[in-house]
Amino acid sequence: MTLQSMTGFGRSDGALDGTAWHWELRSVNNRGLDLRLRLPPGFEALEPKIRDRIAKSVARGSVNASLSVSRRTRTGEVRVNQAALDRVVAIATRLSEAIGAETPRVETLLGLKGVLDIADEAEDEGVQAAEQAAILAGLEVAIAALVASRGEEGMRLRDVVLRQVDDIARLAQAVEAAPSRSVEAVRGRLAEQVARLMETGQALDPVRLHQEAVLLATRADVEEELKRLRAHVEAARALLVEGGAIGRRLDFLAQEFNREANTLTSKAADQEVARAGLALKVVIDQMREQVQNIE
Repeated sequence: MTLQSMTGFGRSDGALDGTAWHWELRSVNNRGLDLRLRLPPGFEALEPKIRDRIAKSVARGSVNASLSVSRRTRTGEVRVNQAALDRVVAIATRLSEAIGAETPRVETLLGLKGVLDIADEAEDEGVQAAEQAAILAGLEVAIAALVASRGEEGMRLRDVVLRQVDDIARLAQAVEAAPSRSVEAVRGRLAEQVARLMETGQALDPVRLHQEAVLLATRADVEEELKRLRAHVEAARALLVEGGAIGRRLDFLAQEFNREANTLTSKAADQEVARAGLALKVVIDQMREQVQNIE
């Protein structure tokens, strides 16, 4: 399955019988699916269908969907308001007689407000249904563009995270191969510490000394952390191959990576392992930042 980013953009335009519309969809990362709609007056009834269509294609992310609609001025039947015209003519006639002026011309009378009425065409239910269906079809086009955009960004994120997982594996291998982890190196460090203790002239209990040496060696051993890191690397690679909505699982793995890196760094027996542990933490933090954008 394709890996999806939660960041994307999609748009579409359409027109039908004098009505034009424009869809615009934007999405950013979010813990769940958050849909925010902006619809023009009169289109509120479409909201459930819009939410349903987006939710079928987008699993996570904060999605803003806006619809703008413009209609061509519709022509209607022109009617004369006879009652208003009669009143205007009567008033104009009385004034003309009173002041000796000419009777107003016809175009002047018709230009007066209220004399002419333009009856808007009643919108047929079938026409309205066809318009809504076309607008929803335009939404599907915008959703497809949004999903394609998220897919393209998702593939880029996949490559980035894969490189980061490879870096984690490489650093873990460097720790595993560190000379300081060899039996001879551990024995040498213990011998050096015992020698310093012997220089104090204090009597040392051989049994207690042996116990402390074993405890010290156990605390410095990072084999379990390395095993878990290797297991997490394989799990992350498998998820990236699987694709789909894997963002939450990758985020959990990133937390596990970080836990092992912290423990490994705290057990570091020399500067080489400590540096590798710090480098691991840096890469893991960068990985978590990228994973936050994966669906």
